[in-house]
Amino acid sequence: MELIHDLIVQGAQMMAVLALAPLLTGFVRKVKARLTRRRGPPLLQPYRDLARLLRKEAVLAENASWLFRVSPYLVFAATWVAAALVPTFAVGLMFSWTADLIAIIALLGSARFFLALAGMDVGTSFGGIGASREVMIASLAEPAMLLTVFALALVAGSTQLSTVAAVLATPEVGLRVSLGMALIALVMVAIAENARIPVDNPATHLELTMVHEAMVLEYSGRHLAMIEFGASLKLLLYLSLIVCIFVPWGIAAPGAGLGALAIGAVIWLAKLAVGGALLALFETSIAKMRVFRVPDFLGAALMLGLLGTLLLFVSRSL
Repeated sequence: MELIHDLIVQGAQMMAVLALAPLLTGFVRKVKARLTRRRGPPLLQPYRDLARLLRKEAVLAENASWLFRVSPYLVFAATWVAAALVPTFAVGLMFSWTADLIAIIALLGSARFFLALAGMDVGTSFGGIGASREVMIASLAEPAMLLTVFALALVAGSTQLSTVAAVLATPEVGLRVSLGMALIALVMVAIAENARIPVDNPATHLELTMVHEAMVLEYSGRHLAMIEFGASLKLLLYLSLIVCIFVPWGIAAPGAGLGALAIGAVIWLAKLAVGGALLALFETSIAKMRVFRVPDFLGAALMLGLLGTLLLFVSRSL
């Protein structure tokens, strides 16, 4: 009976991540529109867009290989697995032993790898530009993410997310300069990884500024739906990761009852709403930077992660 309960809770978390990802995207768009005094699209518009794309026929270029056709499904699968591994409303679930920060970074890196290859597969200039820019961003974002993981691992003594959340929720940890640096670095990496302003603008198709959109410009139909769904899952993943690590309060403990799980789910939704509103506020209050300024932006995240790790080596109390 306990095994069935654990399977149901784990499946509920995986389905909740899948169901709420487009809603989070629609919520961010709605808040941005309201902040700029526009009506904006409905909250459920991302679901309608995905349904419309799934009904359309996928148009393929003549020289597209099997990699171009398979990559959207690989990107979606890797991102969904990574998002499902992050503890949302409960920790210590059945698959929590696989919820390791290094594994999540590896899954996101594999999704980025296939998407960059797909961008170059057709041989268009836009795809090549987008893939090269994506790899340039990844060359700085991934080391910054790893240094943030090292800082968290030095505090929690583990890279397993349930353990990290449990340790950081204890009052013994307190406020630390190193954790503040790690939080800022993780937020900067999340902005870059999700192609948000100021690194990229997900709502534009200007060929001189595109990064993510340039790689997926040749996709249509169900293939584009998988990529758009994966992008929504990635945004949900990073917001859930930030609140799981740095705002771990309210998450249900292992073996908790239905009441605790329901409270944890409500608190998780509230955290996502606050995170989405803060993201929309940040994007409407700042301009997009030039592409050649992005290394400076991510270099700052890399230095913050490095300084946080060095502070913990010098003094564990910092």
